[in-house]
Amino acid sequence: MKKWRSIGNKVIPLSFSTLLIVFWQLIVERGVIARYILPSPWDVVLVCARILPEIKEHIYTTLQEAFTGLFVAIILSVMMAILMDNSPIIREVVQPLLVVSQTVPVMILAPLFAMWFGFGILPKIMVVILVCFFPIVVSLLEGLNSLDQDFLNLMKSMKANRWQIFYLAKFPSSLNNFFSGLKIAATYSIIGAVIGEWMGGKSGLGVYMTRVRQSFALDKVFATILIIIVLSIILFKIIELIQFLVMPWRRAVSK
Repeated sequence: MKKWRSIGNKVIPLSFSTLLIVFWQLIVERGVIARYILPSPWDVVLVCARILPEIKEHIYTTLQEAFTGLFVAIILSVMMAILMDNSPIIREVVQPLLVVSQTVPVMILAPLFAMWFGFGILPKIMVVILVCFFPIVVSLLEGLNSLDQDFLNLMKSMKANRWQIFYLAKFPSSLNNFFSGLKIAATYSIIGAVIGEWMGGKSGLGVYMTRVRQSFALDKVFATILIIIVLSIILFKIIELIQFLVMPWRRAVSK
């Protein structure tokens, strides 16, 4: 029964997505919507294959910005979550600032970063760090606070110090929350890099998209969007694979 339910959970969304794509293809083929307004999915795939050689440099730039920003965000998030978990005062001070940081639109901060730090790679990385930091630190902090209090009291009664409690109990129990936030941040990282590139730069998918949009080449715009989606999905799956390898006990429970 579980096997059939699992198959159904995969088939239903795939079937729905396929129907949407077929419907999109049909309304363009029948002339309901003009191709210069909305290219068909097949046109987008063909254009994507054609522009791939010329867009490789832009893909590399965006991935470099996304990976660097995500890596820095992970380090900062882990450090901040540990500090907030160990110090109620720091948690009370920092938590409102974290919430406020998410209320400011990235589209407003991105041009400010460009004016302050130039049009190089640094402001793009800062945008990625900004959008990735919040989901990771919030998820990890929630995981660190979810440890069973009786288990925590047991370790304290056995004279475990703070480091032992963190290393042996708190961090392993928070890994599921950590990877949940990390998967969200991974998809945000590509989008964050693209948003930063919209504000200016020499290369990157955001720069390329701005150029083709100004040329009214909507088929290339959609092709760039398709590449961004594929990159985000690949990065998401890489995080899932790392979670699969790092958390063997999760595989045992699922069986």
